[in-house]
Amino acid sequence: MGRVLRFVAPGEVDVVDEPDPPLAAGQVRVDTLFSGISAGTELSAYRGTNPYLTRRWDAEAHLFLDADAAGPAYPLVGWGYSEVGVVVEAAPDVTAVAVGDTVWGIWGHRSRAVLPQEALAGHVVPDEVDPRAATFVRVASVALNGVLNTQLGIGSVVGVVGLGVIGLLATRFAVLSGATVVAVDPIAARRDRAAAWGAAHTFAPGVGLAADVRDLTQGRGADVVLELSGSARALHEAVRLAGPEGVVVASGFYQGDAEGLRLGEEFHHNRVRLQSSQIGAVPPQLAARWTRDRLIFAAAQRVLAGDPDAAALVSDTFGLDEAAAAYDLVDRRGHEALQVLFNFTGS
Repeated sequence: MGRVLRFVAPGEVDVVDEPDPPLAAGQVRVDTLFSGISAGTELSAYRGTNPYLTRRWDAEAHLFLDADAAGPAYPLVGWGYSEVGVVVEAAPDVTAVAVGDTVWGIWGHRSRAVLPQEALAGHVVPDEVDPRAATFVRVASVALNGVLNTQLGIGSVVGVVGLGVIGLLATRFAVLSGATVVAVDPIAARRDRAAAWGAAHTFAPGVGLAADVRDLTQGRGADVVLELSGSARALHEAVRLAGPEGVVVASGFYQGDAEGLRLGEEFHHNRVRLQSSQIGAVPPQLAARWTRDRLIFAAAQRVLAGDPDAAALVSDTFGLDEAAAAYDLVDRRGHEALQVLFNFTGS
């Protein structure tokens, strides 16, 4: 019998038993080692602010519409998209992985899962790699996607606004791409991490920030700014950091009304281009050569090679029975944490 985490109402979680189904052809059973909490998409489900819960997505029209029913459809079972575990059983015809392999993938916050072998092909974690690092593959692909959207390179000045897990990973990817990175966050420890990972300049947000960036760039402003906090006010500040004809890549998950985003100011007068980036698609200008799989495996290659040192971003670890405390930390005291993991190794 396995165990799985549920969101039973906004701000409420529990853990329930889940039966172990028998394996069908081509399937494997995985016992979870670690699972990472997402402070963006997943936290929006915990809070009840995710538009999939409050609106209705029309996949054909690509529009959010008014919901047919009042309120989110709780309970929500098995959220989580950053897992690593060990293959403990495989159907006789499985060739992609073997019993004993450590693998990364997506199966939610549950103690074990049955998965098709195709979902784990190429996902084996080398023995010498800290398995916690493998929980960062998906969030690293979000960060890399944002960086690919910037089309940056040597000589580019790139702002990174919001130095949570994805912002720090994006900082490192931008540095590895040859850009000069200006990293912005109110938390000093996060700015220090960005500097250690190669950011040339770090700042706390403030009224003089845009002017400071102008001074650093001989008046030009940043060529591109990545906004990764999900705050509309931070998105407005990102627009101010960009120079005329600059680009802002909005990689945060923005919910509700955009209070504090004033589009009649620098956005309008400096003709700043605003581009969305999320894990559902690669940048359109790269779509002829890049796919989501290529993106994810490129991120995996860097993370499993240890640059960036993703495991260093783990700040807190909880058992699944401590889920309420884990989400309370991420939700109410997020400034005290970076990456929060569930540890299943003692269950």
